[in-house]
Amino acid sequence: MDVCAEVDQKESCELAQVGGKWQRVEAEALYGQPFAELMFRAQSVHRNNFDPNHVETASLLSVKTGGCPEDCGYCSQSAHYETGVNATRLMDCSDVVAKAQRAKEAGATRFCMAAAWRSPKDRDLDRVCEMVSAVKELGLETCVTLGMLTPKQATLLSEAGLDFYNHNVDTSPDFYGRIITTRTLQDRIDTLEHVREAGIKICCGGIIGMGERVEDRLDMLVLLANLRTPPESVPINLWNEVKGVPVVDAAEAPDPISLVRLVATARIMMPKSVIRLSAGRRSISDELHALCFLAGANSIFIGDVLLTTKNPTADRDARLLTKLGITSALA
Repeated sequence: MDVCAEVDQKESCELAQVGGKWQRVEAEALYGQPFAELMFRAQSVHRNNFDPNHVETASLLSVKTGGCPEDCGYCSQSAHYETGVNATRLMDCSDVVAKAQRAKEAGATRFCMAAAWRSPKDRDLDRVCEMVSAVKELGLETCVTLGMLTPKQATLLSEAGLDFYNHNVDTSPDFYGRIITTRTLQDRIDTLEHVREAGIKICCGGIIGMGERVEDRLDMLVLLANLRTPPESVPINLWNEVKGVPVVDAAEAPDPISLVRLVATARIMMPKSVIRLSAGRRSISDELHALCFLAGANSIFIGDVLLTTKNPTADRDARLLTKLGITSALA
């Protein structure tokens, strides 16, 4: 994509960074810079806001798997598709706390709990709030993803001590309708507003490799960067192949350099956000991990499984971070 000539990169992007609204043409100008220039700028922004030699480690647990009524075309947990994932009941609090303790001992500093719901019932939310408070007592940061929330539900989670709420926008506004029909993008943004109003930090990103264009990926970043306050945490997921879902027919793994460019662009557009390499890391090399960290990624999920997909082992992650001289809470 040769878009560098469309705008004066330095002037337009500096204007956006000091409080203006990002436009896609500005995101394209960043993304389309010569690779060395893009990496230099992303690393400079990263160093101004974070320790460039530290990576945050989080752990993710599915506390209620499968049976989701949403028709997200990428998801193994949707009840609309035959994917081999069986629905389960909400876990007991004691079991969740035991998992959180093991995650802490393995090096996690944040513990994320996910439930496959369109939105939680009040009785289930009470149980999740109990989990949040109990995990918080272990000294871990807490995060949950439960689907759509009402303002009251967001307030209850805040009162339980929740630090982060994950609710991804998934993709661009234009591509969204091609992968999801049971929940609108505005529904997602409304939940983000409820969470923000309740004083909870936001974890919000998306998925690449579902058949979307580079322009869709950049439009997703524009959407995130232009939220009233950009998300404190931005997960970038590589779609993992799931047999039986509609996305499988259009999916195409992104070129490795395009992933690095996206991470670097996200770092520049959201300089104070933690950029997390999330699902799909098992398929990328140590060298690609290193380039993504250099581009500004500074968080990973640890643990052998993320919800229903495989993840690199903690040993592999620890060895890689040691080779790179990057600190983390991993033993």
